[in-house]
Formats: sequence, C-alpha cells, structure tokens
Amino acid sequence: MSWLEPFVDTDCCDIVTIGRRSGSPHEIEIWFGVDGDTLYLISGNGPGADWYRNALADPRVSVRIGQQRQRGLARPVLDVDEREHVGDLMGAKYLWDGDPSIGLTRRKWCYEVPVLAIGSWVAER
Repeated sequence: MSWLEPFVDTDCCDIVTIGRRSGSPHEIEIWFGVDGDTLYLISGNGPGADWYRNALADPRVSVRIGQQRQRGLARPVLDVDEREHVGDLMGAKYLWDGDPSIGLTRRKWCYEVPVLAIGSWVAER
C-alpha cells in the first residue's frame, strides 16, 4: 500500500521546493491528485510558476499531507496519455470552474497547463 492511499480525498498538500536561484526552501499549499504511488500537481499559473520551475531545476522535493512528510523526486508529465489521465483524475476530484482573472478555464487547467508527477518516495525523519 502506498503512503498516499489514506490521503486520496484530502484537499491540499504542502510542497517544498528548493529555490533555483536562492537555494532556499520554498513551501506552497496546493491541490493534488493521487494515482497509486504517484502524486500529481497541476501548475495552474503555467510553466512560469516558481514552484514548478524550482522542481524542474532541482527535482528533490518534500511533500506534507496531514502529519505525514515524505521526500520524492519530481518530473514533468510529458506523455500525452498520462497528461489526459491526470486531467481526468483532477477534474473528478475538484469541481472548479477555473480562474477568469488569469485566463484559466477548467478545460485548460485539467488538460493543458503543465503537470508535475512526484514519486520515488523516502520517509523524512
């Protein structure tokens, strides 16, 4: 059983990335999806979001859900079928209509903006 299984229906997680310029940890709260042992994050602000760019520069990230904290490795989701699967997964979990202030429709959020997958978990002590 994956450590993520009990958190499938949890709304948010915290992710810590290492700043690509500063080298300092940066923490955000974000929606997430789970499929098996993989956690998915959608970058609604596109490829320019700091957390996304940080994870691309240094894929070692820390994730906290509830009292559980794990370290993992992030990778961009580039496979078209995997990206569609993530859109279906996140669209089913979050009934959200988008954010017109940044031109983000529900369809674009579900199926077009960048996604990170995190796996290869190691428990933090």
